[in-house]
Amino acid sequence: MIKVLEDFFELSKHNTTLKKEVIAGLTTFMTMAYIIFVNPNILNQAGMPFDSVMIATAMAAAFATLCMALLTNYPFALTPGLGLSAYFTYSVVLGMGFSWQEALGAVFISGIIFILLTFTKVRQVIINSMPETLKLSVSAGIGLFIAFIGMQNSGIVVNHGATLVTLGDLTEPATILAIVGLIITGILMAKDIKGSILIGIIAVTILAISLGVTDMPTSIMKVPDFSVWSKIAFEADIIGVLEKGILTVIFAFLFVDLFDTAATLVGLSQQAGFLDDDGNLPKVDKALLSDSLGTIAGSMMGTPTVTTCIESAAGIAQGGKTGLTGVVVAFCFVLSIFFSPIISIVPSVATAPALIIVGLMMMKNVVNLEWTNIAESLPAFVTIIAMPFTYSIANGISLGFILYPIVKLFHGEGKDVHWIVYLLGILFIVKFIFMSGI
Repeated sequence: MIKVLEDFFELSKHNTTLKKEVIAGLTTFMTMAYIIFVNPNILNQAGMPFDSVMIATAMAAAFATLCMALLTNYPFALTPGLGLSAYFTYSVVLGMGFSWQEALGAVFISGIIFILLTFTKVRQVIINSMPETLKLSVSAGIGLFIAFIGMQNSGIVVNHGATLVTLGDLTEPATILAIVGLIITGILMAKDIKGSILIGIIAVTILAISLGVTDMPTSIMKVPDFSVWSKIAFEADIIGVLEKGILTVIFAFLFVDLFDTAATLVGLSQQAGFLDDDGNLPKVDKALLSDSLGTIAGSMMGTPTVTTCIESAAGIAQGGKTGLTGVVVAFCFVLSIFFSPIISIVPSVATAPALIIVGLMMMKNVVNLEWTNIAESLPAFVTIIAMPFTYSIANGISLGFILYPIVKLFHGEGKDVHWIVYLLGILFIVKFIFMSGI
């Protein structure tokens, strides 16, 4: 069996081992396992049963991640996007008054459009037309964004009415644990200990239990009631969407997922070293197809748009290089349905150090930017800082696409810019002017 896995995923060719891939998969899953509980919490406010959505979330993530693993042999994991789930609940259902069934119908249609755009190579052309500067800055920006989320989850950074953010209470037990976890993980990585991020997560979880920051589970295993899944599975109201013509909603799901996925794929590929000599991602069409299939399947299972997760960077940082990492993640998502009591004890303060460390690793790409050339550095800098400052990967890449052609044009280098970059810059400007609510 081991030989079959090694041959199928070409572990030797990618200079990796079964052990490395398993550790990478476990690390990625532990870092993103919160989605199993957070996504149902958001969608529950839209009227969708919590237990039903929890099963749908795990199954959709497992299906989409497995598609990515088998079709591309990349170590990227996919789950329902929390930003899109929030838009689904607060804007579409609660804000616009559509039913969650109609909203799922809009997600389904956006997935179909995604597949059409993938087969017609539109999405691939968009990703491959990105200038090297934006590809480097997207990776760094995502790293900064991940680190910012980690700082928030740890309590090191908190909200502030006047300055928006400020330093948290460093004497809080949870925050102390996160700082200890950061130190432990950093020391382990400095000593080149394999699986250091995963060890750090487990160590902080054990400390959190011993200090009462998180509770021991009442049981190890809980057999799920799959009958509750039927309350949301295959309930997407596609006819209702077509009758009401909610094009704005469909476009919102389409737009945000398109550029979130594009930016995440480029950023993760940059980190993993998957981009070719021209800065393009081989098998990008299959990666995008996996994303599309995940969105369609997810809408049928009962969850909003599925997208490639930035937390995949944690597994890549631990040496994950093939789809076997994704297979481990998918397997863990399926198991999580049965072992939810154990999964639920991992607090956010345990995964926060991992996010900060991964952010550090992804920031290394900034050294390759042409900082002395303002035509290159300004769009790159704005792309990087816009992601954490606006809490959106899509906003960062949008502003980068707007600034890049403008600055290059007035710098006398307009002819070096791909025509698609000009077109996207215009579309992003239109989007910010007329569709700022999206």
